[in-house]
Amino acid sequence: MTESLFNPRPGSASIPTMVLYQTWLEIRLTLRNGEQVVLALVIPALLLILFGSIRVPALGSGSIEDLVPAVMTVAILSTAFAGQAIATGFDRRSGVLKRLSASPLSRAGLIAAKTLAVAFIEVLQLVLVSVIGRFMGWSPAGGFVPAIVLLVLGTASFSGLGLLMAGTLRAETTLAMANLLFLLLLAGGGIFVPLTKFPAPLRPVLDLLPTATLSSGLRQSFEAHNQFPLAAAAILLGWAAISITCAAITFRWE
Repeated sequence: MTESLFNPRPGSASIPTMVLYQTWLEIRLTLRNGEQVVLALVIPALLLILFGSIRVPALGSGSIEDLVPAVMTVAILSTAFAGQAIATGFDRRSGVLKRLSASPLSRAGLIAAKTLAVAFIEVLQLVLVSVIGRFMGWSPAGGFVPAIVLLVLGTASFSGLGLLMAGTLRAETTLAMANLLFLLLLAGGGIFVPLTKFPAPLRPVLDLLPTATLSSGLRQSFEAHNQFPLAAAAILLGWAAISITCAAITFRWE
């Protein structure tokens, strides 16, 4: 008799349920922002078509086999890092996150939900880039499982870095820093410009950047030898573990 009076039982939902519902909310909020979705899909497509149609000697071979992994890396970087950091930073300034802090959702749960929502947008980006790449002659000979593993680890790494920045800095500072780091990683992160173009003392450091690791790892994954890029996966796993842990510890709701 007592159980029927309290059905459903009061109290918070389980952690996976809260993360799932928050993820779905984040996805809906993102899809409502049409301009953001269009930019997320159009920019990688235009980069692939542009650099696939011309040959710039300073950018390496310029072959479609090199360009597709590079553009995939740009898509992950722009969505999981820059877009994530800026959107979360302004949510924090506007008080959205402060209201969420009154719910049972933890900081780690919020970070997980935002990362999963970003992954949803990235799937759309990667499918579009893959389709355009196939029309332009891209024919990956390797397996897709290693590439998927690297993309998941890359998403976690960049999302953790973006949320670490958004959870500790002011929104305006996050906006400036996210754009600055995006441009620096785009220019010197081994995405389009080969690391061999840089001075020798800098190459070991640049080699450890998540952009260089993801881009080179994806190229290796799509090659014919089917060898799993273990070193790239280990580096990305390290970036993901450190960035997400630091973000969960230092993240401030307001």
